[in-house]
Amino acid sequence: FFYFTLQWEIGQRAVNGSLLYNYYICNVEGREQDNWLRTTFIQRHPTASRVFVELRFVVRDCNSFNADSLTCKETFNLYVSEADADIGTAFRKGQFRKVTTIAPDEISSLGEMKMNIETKVVDNLSHKGFYLAFQDIGACVAIYSVRVYYKTCPATVKSLAMFPETVAGGENQALREVAGSCVSNAVSEDQPRIYCTTDGEWVVPVSQCQCSPGFEAMNDACQECQPGFFKPSVSSETCKLCPENTQPSGPGAISCTCKEGFYRALEDPETAACSGLPSAPQSLVATTAQMSIGRLQLSWKPSADTGGRSDIRYTVVCERCDGRACQPCGEKVRFDPSNTDLKETRVTVSELEPHLNYTFTVEARSGVSQFSNKRATSSINPPKVTAMHLVDSSSTSLSLQWSVSHLSKPVATRYELMFRKKEIANGKVTTYTVLVLEKNSVQISDLSPSTVYLFKVQALSPEGNPGSYSLEQEFSTLPQGEQSENDSLIELFFFYRRRNSHTRQGPEDTYFSSSDQLKPLKTYVDPHTYEDPNMAVLKFASEIHPSHVTKQKVIGAGEFGEVYRGILKVPGRKETAVAIKTLKPGYTEKQRQDFLSEASIMGQFSHQNIIRLEGVVTKFKHAMIVTEYMENGALDKYLKDHDGEMSSFQLVGMLRGIAAGMKYLSDMSYVHRDLAARNILVNSNLECKVSDFGLSRVLEDDPEGTYTTSGGKIPIRWTAPEAIAYRKFTSASDVWSFGIVMWEVMAFGERPYWDMSNHEVMKAINEAFRLPAPMDCPSAVYQLMLQCWLQDRSKRPRFGDIVSIIDKLLKSPDSLKTIADFDPRVSIRLPSTSGSDGSPFRSVAEWLESIKMSQYSENFSIAGIVGMEQVLQMKSEDIRNIGVRLPGHLKRIAYSILGLKDQTSTLI
Repeated sequence: FFYFTLQWEIGQRAVNGSLLYNYYICNVEGREQDNWLRTTFIQRHPTASRVFVELRFVVRDCNSFNADSLTCKETFNLYVSEADADIGTAFRKGQFRKVTTIAPDEISSLGEMKMNIETKVVDNLSHKGFYLAFQDIGACVAIYSVRVYYKTCPATVKSLAMFPETVAGGENQALREVAGSCVSNAVSEDQPRIYCTTDGEWVVPVSQCQCSPGFEAMNDACQECQPGFFKPSVSSETCKLCPENTQPSGPGAISCTCKEGFYRALEDPETAACSGLPSAPQSLVATTAQMSIGRLQLSWKPSADTGGRSDIRYTVVCERCDGRACQPCGEKVRFDPSNTDLKETRVTVSELEPHLNYTFTVEARSGVSQFSNKRATSSINPPKVTAMHLVDSSSTSLSLQWSVSHLSKPVATRYELMFRKKEIANGKVTTYTVLVLEKNSVQISDLSPSTVYLFKVQALSPEGNPGSYSLEQEFSTLPQGEQSENDSLIELFFFYRRRNSHTRQGPEDTYFSSSDQLKPLKTYVDPHTYEDPNMAVLKFASEIHPSHVTKQKVIGAGEFGEVYRGILKVPGRKETAVAIKTLKPGYTEKQRQDFLSEASIMGQFSHQNIIRLEGVVTKFKHAMIVTEYMENGALDKYLKDHDGEMSSFQLVGMLRGIAAGMKYLSDMSYVHRDLAARNILVNSNLECKVSDFGLSRVLEDDPEGTYTTSGGKIPIRWTAPEAIAYRKFTSASDVWSFGIVMWEVMAFGERPYWDMSNHEVMKAINEAFRLPAPMDCPSAVYQLMLQCWLQDRSKRPRFGDIVSIIDKLLKSPDSLKTIADFDPRVSIRLPSTSGSDGSPFRSVAEWLESIKMSQYSENFSIAGIVGMEQVLQMKSEDIRNIGVRLPGHLKRIAYSILGLKDQTSTLI
C-alpha cells in the first residue's frame, strides 16, 4: 500500500494475460518536476540494520516523444526515512535521506514494455521502522512492485555445534559473530563461535564440540556407543570394541568392566585388556656352593601363566623353624640383590645360621595382584598383637616392644600405635596420637615427667588392612631428674621401604625436626594404603544418613558430579549450611573410590584454614561428601568480582590464612600439589581455607621426602620447575605454588603468566624469568614471592617461616606502604600499541578487550572517544568522568594508556 503526492497515479495493464497494477507518472513536458510516492510504515527486525529493496519498473525512452521542448528524464530517486512510530499521512521531504538514483537497464519505446529489475541496499538502519519514497523529477516511469527484505544465515549444525538463525550484519559489521551451543551429549572447552556474512553465509567456525564419553559423532549428532563398544573420554574418536577379558558393555558405555578374575592395574588405560593373576613360580631349587658356609642360591622357573602381563615380579619369604613353630628369619639374613621386586628368577641368600631349618617361599606378583586376595603363598591377614611390655623409660621418654602371634607363613607387617595421657583435662579426655611403624618396637620422646600414658597397638597388612587392637596398657615416665637403669639407651630410627605402587606413611614422616629428634606429631595416613577404600572412609569420616541432608541449589560442577548448597540437620545438632559434592549416575567403582578418597584425606585434617569435612554418605546408592559451606566461593573468582575494592592489608590478611593452613598440612608431612587461588574457598568473614585434595599425596619415605608421580596432568603455571621436570613434589614445591597464589591475590585474580602458553611459561622460568610485581603490591610482599620462587628448593622459606613473615607485616602496617616497582607493559601484559597479530589496534573496543576491560566499551563510545588518538590524550580524571569508578579498573586503564604513550614515543 502506498501514499502518493502530486502526479503519481494508479494504473493497470494486461501482460501475457495477467492484469498488473502499477503506480505511474509521465509529466515529461512540465518543468521542475518533484513528484513523491511514499510507502506505508515498514517494521524493522530489531537486529536487521541492512535491508534490500527489489524494484520492478518500466521507464519510457525520451526519444519516443515527438515534442521539441521536452524536459524528459530517464531516472528517478530512492529515499528512506526512519521513525520509531507510524506518522500516518504526515509527509515532509526534509525527513528523508537519499539512498541512490535508479537508472533502467532497459528503455521502453512506445507500445513496447521492457520490465526492469533493480535491487538496492539501504544500510545503517537503527529505528523501529522506516518509510521508502520514490522521487520523480520528470521521467515517464511505472513501478509494478517493491519487495523489501533482509538476509539471514539459516540455523545450522557445524562440527557438532548448533547455531541459531541470525540476521546478517550491515556495512559496519561485515562479519557478525554468533555464539552456538554443543548438540546433546557433546562438550567444548570454549564456547563454539562462527561468523555470519552480509550475504547470509556462515564462515570461519571457531572451536569445536566433541562427543562426551560413551557417545560418538554421527550425522551431526552424538549417538550412544552400541552394546559391546565404549568410549572413555571426550574426543572426536569413534567408539571402540570392548577389549579382551571384559564383560560386554551396555549402550553408551565409557568403559568395559573386567570379567571376574581379571583386572586392570592402576596405570593401565581404560582401553587396555584386562589381565589375570600370574600362576605360582615353578621348580624352586636351593643349591649351595662348596667352601661356602651359611650361603645358598635359590632359583626357580617363571610362572607358566603370566595372566597376559609383562610386569611379573617375585618376592622371597624366609621362615626359620625350630620344630614347634615358624617365625620370620629377621634382618640378619641377607638377600642379593633383594628379596622383593625381583625381575630375575634367582637370588643369593647369606648369613644363614647352622643347625636350623629354613623355609623359603617365592611369590609371583604383577600390576594387578593387589586387586585380589588370592596369593601363590599365604594369607595376607595381619597377625594379632598378643603382648606389650616396657623396655626402658626416662622422665621424658618410653621405649616399648610387643609380640605377635606366629603364622605358618609370615607376611610383612606394619603397626599402628595409639597413645594418650591418662589424665582428663577440663572434663575432656586427651586425644590420641597415632603412629605408623615398621617394627614391633618404638621409643617415644618429648613426654611429660611423672605422667601415665595409655597405649594400644594393632597390626596392619601390606595393603593397609587393620587387625584388632591389643588391650590398652598403662606405662609411666619417671620423675624429673631420675634415670633409667639403662643409661645408654639407644635411640631407635625406623626406615620405610616401598611395598607397592601406593605411597605409605613412614615414621620419619611422623617424627622429623632440624635436630633429628623423634617427637610425636599427628601424622597423615594415605588412604591409598588401604586395599578397600571403604575402610579408610569409615576410619576417617563420619557417616551421615541421607535424610539429614537437604540439597537446595546447584553451585558448581566438580570432577565427579554437581556440587550443591544445602542444609545438614542432624538430630541434637544445630542446622548447618553445607556444600554437598555428589557422584554422577553411571559411575564406575574406581570413580566411586577416587571420589571417596578425598573424604578420607579431608577427614584427617582439623584446622580453621582447611575446609572442614562434615561427613559422607556411602551406605546408600547416591554417595555424597558433605563439607562446610563457604559463602563467597572460590578465591580467584571472588577477587575478580571485587577488583580494587580491598586494601593491601586485607589481601595480606587473606594470604596469612592460606599460609597457616599450608603450614598445618606441611607439619603433617602432606603435599597438596595443586595449590592455586581456584582451590582456596572464602567464607562470609573473608576467611580463606585450603580445599580440593584431588591431586594431593603424602610425602614419600625417601631422604628428600619427595613424591614421584607415574603420570597425569600438572598445573604448569602453579608448579615448581623441579616438579615439572622430574615429577617430584615436596613441601618446597608447595611453597613455590604459594608464591603464585600470593601473586594471584595481589593482582586480584589475574591469570598467572597471562596468555603465555604452557611451553612459553616453562621456557621463561628456566631462563630465570619471574612474574613481575602486580600493581600497588607492597615491596615486602613481592620480595616474599621471589623467595618462594628460588630455583634451589632448599633455599625457599618453609611455611612456618612464611607465617612468621606475614605476621610481622600485619603487626607493622607501615611496612606495606612501600610499593614495588611496576612496569605496566609487563605487569599487566599490555600488547603496547598493537593487537595480538602485531598490527595497530583498529578500535577502542579492541584495545579494551586486550586489557580485559571490555565492559567499558559503551562508556567510551557515549563519551565520543572512538579513536586511539583520543585515548592517548586521556588523563586519570577523564577516565573517572566517563564512569570508571573501581580503583583497580581505573589504574589498569590508566597504566595501559601510560604504556601506549611510552611505546608510541619509542616508535617515534
